[in-house]
Amino acid sequence: MQDQFQPTMAAAALQVPGNGSQSVNADAFVWSEPTPGFRIKPLFDGGGYRTYLMSIEPGADCAPHAHDDVEHIFVLEGSFSDEDADYRKGDLVVRAAGALHTASSKTGATVLVTYFPA
Repeated sequence: MQDQFQPTMAAAALQVPGNGSQSVNADAFVWSEPTPGFRIKPLFDGGGYRTYLMSIEPGADCAPHAHDDVEHIFVLEGSFSDEDADYRKGDLVVRAAGALHTASSKTGATVLVTYFPA
């Protein structure tokens, strides 16, 4: 099944630094909308890991899909749902690679999503 949340890279996400640290404010990145109602900003892409800031519009709903990698979703504000539960601010969802799931939000949400190899 195709991953509906592959971004168009409007800006280069941070990568693993050669040494030391690097940082950037999320406002430096442009939102893209790979699926209606789901906007993302690519924050980090390196070493097989990818991190996105995702904004889910109120009433947004997407079809069942799966990701090739393990998915971590941390709810920063609002709430979102899948076929298993409703998740609120402070909740962490960990999803196995290849797990078929949906995503929706009645009220809107902002989440931090990280993908990494299984």
